[in-house]
Amino acid sequence: MAVMAMAAALRGPGGRFRWRTQATAGGVRGSARGAAAGRQDYNLLVIGGGSGGLACAKEAAQLGMKVAVVDYVEPSPRGTRWGLGGTCVNVGCIPKKLIHQAALLGGMIRDAPHYGWDVAQPVLHDWRKMAEAVQNYVKSLNWGHRVQLQDRKVKYFNIKASFVNEHTICGVTKGGKETLLSAEHIVIATGGRPRYPTHIEGALEYGITSDDIFWLKESPGKTLVVGASYVALECAGFLTGLGLDTTVMMRSIPLRGFDQQMSSLVTAYMASQGTRFLKHCTPSRVQKLPDGQLQVTWEDLTSGKENTGTFSTVLWAIGRIPETRSLNLENAGINTNPNSQKILVDAQEATSVPHIYAIGDVAEVPTTVFTPLEYGCVGLSEEEAMARHGEEHVEVYHAYYKPLEFTVAERDASQCYIKMVCLRKPPQLVLGLHFLGPNAGEVTQGFALGIKCRASYEQVMRTVGIHPTCAEEVAKLHISKRSGLDPTVTGC
Repeated sequence: MAVMAMAAALRGPGGRFRWRTQATAGGVRGSARGAAAGRQDYNLLVIGGGSGGLACAKEAAQLGMKVAVVDYVEPSPRGTRWGLGGTCVNVGCIPKKLIHQAALLGGMIRDAPHYGWDVAQPVLHDWRKMAEAVQNYVKSLNWGHRVQLQDRKVKYFNIKASFVNEHTICGVTKGGKETLLSAEHIVIATGGRPRYPTHIEGALEYGITSDDIFWLKESPGKTLVVGASYVALECAGFLTGLGLDTTVMMRSIPLRGFDQQMSSLVTAYMASQGTRFLKHCTPSRVQKLPDGQLQVTWEDLTSGKENTGTFSTVLWAIGRIPETRSLNLENAGINTNPNSQKILVDAQEATSVPHIYAIGDVAEVPTTVFTPLEYGCVGLSEEEAMARHGEEHVEVYHAYYKPLEFTVAERDASQCYIKMVCLRKPPQLVLGLHFLGPNAGEVTQGFALGIKCRASYEQVMRTVGIHPTCAEEVAKLHISKRSGLDPTVTGC
């Protein structure tokens, strides 16, 4: 959306682009004066080399714009750094899904004897070998992004950017060299970084975050994951799946913002697989013991008692903060939310400065939480639907089901559950779909299109399910919560 808005602004009469690129003399100061006088180096400058920024830059280049991307990774407090591609490629979706797959393979190996495979148990996992393979793949993606930018004639600068004025940024290299760049339009796509609880003694010195976990060379060992976000539960899930002693400490509810019935089922399954949960607890201190282990002190908010435990690793997963503080946004007149520091944008993703845009995560899109039992959802939660439309106007269809893959291995399927949230009035527009089970992301992605096209419950029920799949259970949701009938599906 931001790219198309910029393209329209840059097109002159007859649909041709108005190039306004001129060379400037006088070095850095001369360049700043040139920018102020209306002479820019680029049609578009993208700050941030993550998924959004790279997609925007490549699309703009295809539309004929002269484009540059600036990207710089500030090392984490533990010194972890990575290449081009942003959070998703380096410390998010890609390594997370690969390690999640490693954990799922462990479960499949345990199932194998039920299917006739003679596999000696227990099978041990080699963290170092897995980490090397995952990190090498991520590095190949870093290089691939560099090549793609070059192929599309997008200029790449590995510099840390901050605004000088509304058309100019100052970029600083790792060695301290400054470069001024200017553009008619600027897109801010810097993403965010994990939040550290700096008020907790030892949190910064001894803890790690998702910025570090995927780049560890050695196994983290016995781990305390602090937080109840999807990042917290995903990390705890794959650590448990890899055979590590893992505990989740959470202050309040899991997966805030998600459907809470589904969230409870997610954590119940994790607990059944061996993840321990310390509920209604908050850490107050992390100390390093002489043997290198970490002693964590926490308060039980229910009893008021203080407790301690010893761990090899403490992973903070308590939320993220936008990477905006070092951009000097005030120099360009860009307005932010004073509490969250997020940039304020309109429906076209434009900031308070019309030619500067900010892109990032958007709401009500399909998503999947890659916990051991995956949770995929699109649209409204049951709570959101009732708050928005009123309980009397909402109908919820649901079912517990048993994946065929779980039968022979006699896996517990008591948390495999599907819920479709609809308007009660015919044709019962689908407001949200929630799926808990194997391959949830693949299932949810398929139904997301229908829901975006305003599919009704009646249309979903007329869909022919592909047998035998877990996805077909969505098209068999005949039991309404309101009826009080048993929603358990007997199986194939």
